[in-house]
Amino acid sequence: MATWQDFEDQVPELAAAGRLLLFHPGVGFGYLATVRRDGSPRIHPVNPFLHAGSLWFFAVPSPKLADLRRDRRYALHSAQDATVDDEFMITGEAVPTGDPEARRIALMDCPTSVDADHVLVKLTLDRAMWGHFERPGAWPPEYRTWLAADR
Repeated sequence: MATWQDFEDQVPELAAAGRLLLFHPGVGFGYLATVRRDGSPRIHPVNPFLHAGSLWFFAVPSPKLADLRRDRRYALHSAQDATVDDEFMITGEAVPTGDPEARRIALMDCPTSVDADHVLVKLTLDRAMWGHFERPGAWPPEYRTWLAADR
């Protein structure tokens, strides 16, 4: 597994595209897929943010958080926008942490409001995919992928 910084260092163009799509129009937003107890997928909106070279989000106590505590696998997909046809997706492991010092420091970089019961979650990366359209409506998109070195 890799950090966001590892990803940026290895494939800066792909990471820049991902950053643009995950943080368009400013605050991070994407759809997080987790694995339910029965193995089926579950989708949740999240507000990821970058902190100390890693990608994080705060999770409310919810089925999403229960899924991640049981099975750390996730996929995060950028949201669509009328002005952007491109898409971006990462997969890896989500690691919830209860460390109060990590939470205190991460809050400095978190652009959204966070309640006391929200849990800090670090996203490690094992793969990324960027679907780029040469122009709006063009088909097919050009796909670029990246795999972490340990994959």
